[in-house]
Amino acid sequence: MKVLVVGSGGREHALCWRLHQSQSVWGLFCTGDNPGIAQLAKPAATDPEDNVALAEFAATNAIDLTIVGPENPLAAGLVDEFDRRGLCIFGPTRAAAQLESSKAFAKTVMREAGIPTADYEVFDDADSARRYVRGVKRPLVVKADGLALGKGVTVCNDTDMALAAIADSMDAERFGCAGARVVIEEKLTGEELSFFALADGEDALPLGFVQDHKPIFDGDRGPNTGGMGAYSPVPRYGSDFEDRVMREVVRPTLRAMSARGMPFRGVLFAGLMVADDRISVLEFNTRFGDPECEALMMRFDGDLAETLLAVAQGRSAEAAFSLSPRAAVSVVLASGGYPGDYRKGFAIKGLEQIEGGEPSPAKVRWAMDRVRVKVFHAGTALDQGTLVTAGGRVLAVTAMATDLRGAIAAAYEAADMIQFDGRQFRRDIGHRALPASS
Repeated sequence: MKVLVVGSGGREHALCWRLHQSQSVWGLFCTGDNPGIAQLAKPAATDPEDNVALAEFAATNAIDLTIVGPENPLAAGLVDEFDRRGLCIFGPTRAAAQLESSKAFAKTVMREAGIPTADYEVFDDADSARRYVRGVKRPLVVKADGLALGKGVTVCNDTDMALAAIADSMDAERFGCAGARVVIEEKLTGEELSFFALADGEDALPLGFVQDHKPIFDGDRGPNTGGMGAYSPVPRYGSDFEDRVMREVVRPTLRAMSARGMPFRGVLFAGLMVADDRISVLEFNTRFGDPECEALMMRFDGDLAETLLAVAQGRSAEAAFSLSPRAAVSVVLASGGYPGDYRKGFAIKGLEQIEGGEPSPAKVRWAMDRVRVKVFHAGTALDQGTLVTAGGRVLAVTAMATDLRGAIAAAYEAADMIQFDGRQFRRDIGHRALPASS
């Protein structure tokens, strides 16, 4: 089949990498300008933010399946445009994508479905939000209602932090219209997990747990980012717990969405907080996470194109895939200053030691130890033939090994081989699980 991937970051590079290995795929296209993806897929010569142009590209080029990577095209109704034309696309409609594009909407659905979540209030007026915060004597979380590139959530330990978050979102308009409304909820404690399921509108297939690392600095300090690293599987949470999440979270959500006339198809990504025996949903996303996708695609075993096609067509029962029992770890190399202001255009060196070129001692050892290492391009560009930084998150160095400790060691060994001015990355990806995996 011929497949089009919409998006141009590390997540889309990971999807294209796995699709390139699908026996069913003989034509692969991708939007955007990513030097890593360019080695695997042909460029889709169209505006990636123009729904009509994308649909016309898919029709003209006889694309059998389109896969949407990022959240913005989903919120903008790309799937609706494809559906109107009878084109096959993997992802939720604009209405169903509100599970991510509006945190207030998601909270309403959770309440309807009886899904445990934090107590909350929704505010369109900053002064009302401030009065509420001053009257609450417990830690809170302030969330921009709309899409904010993973940076619209502020975990507040005191009233001053909550007031500052309200001012940042609603007065200073840091997140634009996405922050004009805020959801303020109680701060939950426990262990945070990401769970992924492939939903066909009626039922879903579990795609497993990943643990992400959002704050910029080690020890979960500093502001939130789009994600600084992830690992999968999460050792303490096995098949029994997966069944429970499907039963208590995923399937009730699908039923609630169908009852609203908004059947959900695509990736349902549930952010969970687990404390003792209690599961609470922090938020929903409606696409593969980034860098969670990089770790999942390393573990994915099967024909990804056939799997997503079956789900998109409502045939999830026919999909055949598994996840490797081996561990995968992804470490994000970011630009200096990220998630704030950062400069671009710095030369990236050292990739040839990992991919291509003469075998390095590390590559020889990885081969002997059955370690797989892949570097996914998140924010890079070519400047007169030189690979340079072009985003906040630059590369996602991903490794898979027999156990988590081995995957962590390989990912960091590879990360240290890559150099660019201002490079920063967390040194503790996977640290929460090491005691349980020793």
